[in-house]
Order: sequence, then structure tokens, then C-alpha cells
Amino acid sequence: MPTQNADKITAIIVDDELHGRENLKQIIETYCPELEIQGLADSVVAARVLVSRVHPEVVFLDINMPVLDGFDFLEEYDERSFMVVFVSVHEEFGIHALKAGAVDYLMKPISIKELKQTVKKLGLLKQKMQKEGSTTEMDKLVIPGTHGFDVLNIEDILRLEADGCYTTITTKEGKTTIVSRTLKNFEVTLSKHPFFRTHKSHIINLKYIKDFSNLSGNFVTLTDGSKVEISRRKTPDFIQKVKSFLKSV
Repeated sequence: MPTQNADKITAIIVDDELHGRENLKQIIETYCPELEIQGLADSVVAARVLVSRVHPEVVFLDINMPVLDGFDFLEEYDERSFMVVFVSVHEEFGIHALKAGAVDYLMKPISIKELKQTVKKLGLLKQKMQKEGSTTEMDKLVIPGTHGFDVLNIEDILRLEADGCYTTITTKEGKTTIVSRTLKNFEVTLSKHPFFRTHKSHIINLKYIKDFSNLSGNFVTLTDGSKVEISRRKTPDFIQKVKSFLKSV
């Protein structure tokens, strides 16, 4: 594994076109000294090998590649240890990029001004994550977005809902954020907080329970009026968890 300079943001570039890889590398080395390019990959398969070898902090990822594309690459990771910046000639992938939790979305040909803005976002996000440490021990979650990142107070999260490899987070104010992380990943992250996984697709914050009913199946109503199913198998544990939570407050 290459020696990393702690003052720099380590990165790799994934693009099936040689010109695309070399051009972005040259621009970064000329105009963005904050970045350290640790390798180039010409395919999703090569990118996976490179990530496992150098453990970059950022992946500059082309979308349109033969056989497997950029989104296929990200689906290989239930939990990513790197930030993602998409690079594409197409504008129509913006919403998909948001769902995939990209920090930013750069259009080809690369604008130096926009690239510098992206690198600034990456630096701020890295500083934030270093300052606050692992989310499993924190009261906040750092969530990458298309144009930067959000910092959510864990206690303000009302519920989380799975959608394949994505998770929709809803706060008590009604704000929703789509993140490219599995619900299982969040279940581990939130294990030290009063959350409960009621179903394969749902995690709720016990602070915001309004009522529970088993009249027609098992459902919990939250303070925003939403109803969340509780699986039959999980119901006894849910009731016990609620009792324990109420005793602690």
C-alpha cells in the first residue's frame, strides 16, 4: 500500500478512456495540489482491485463504461470507505448520482473552476469526518450529497427506510435524504442509540413513537403520523425495547 500524506486527499481515477484518465490526472496535478492521485483504472474490475490495494479517500468515477458502469461499481459496496465524485459527459444522471451518495458531479470537459470547488468540498468533508470520528460513537451523521454534505443530528432522525442498496432518512422536521448505504449499515451505526429495526425495511427512533396497535397486524404510529409495520417475529423484542427505553428517560 502506498504511503499516504496525511495533509493530502488520496484519490484514484476510474475511466475506460485513456484520454479521460490522463487528462483528469494532469489537471488535478496542475491545479489541485490538495489531491494525491494513487492510481488509474480503466474498468470496474480494475477499480475494485485498485481500491482494495490503495484504499483511496476519493474515487473520481466515470459513469458510462462498457460491460459494467460506474453505478455497477458502487453496488459492489454495502459500506463505502471512500467518497465519490462522478465524472460524465451526460447531465441526465444527476438524480441517480444523488441517490448514490456522490459528493459532486463533474461534467466533461472538466472545468478547472468547478473541479477546485469540488476539491474544497472534499477537504471540508474529510475535516468534518476526522473531527467527529466514527459515526458509531457520535451524536451526528455525516451524509454526502450531490453538492456537498449534510450533518444530521442522530436524535433528530425519525425513521429510516430501505430501498435496495439505498436508505431514505426522514427527520422529525420531515426532511428526507437518500443515501447509498444499506439499512444494515445504519442498524450497526445506530446501535448505541434508541433505534429499533421493526422490519427488514424499517428502522425507527423510539423517541418518536405515538402509539402501537396489533388490531390488523402490528403497526407503530410515529409523531409525524406515519405508520410502520413491525414483523411478528420482532414484536416481542420491540415491546421489551420500548419498556426499557421508557424506564431510562
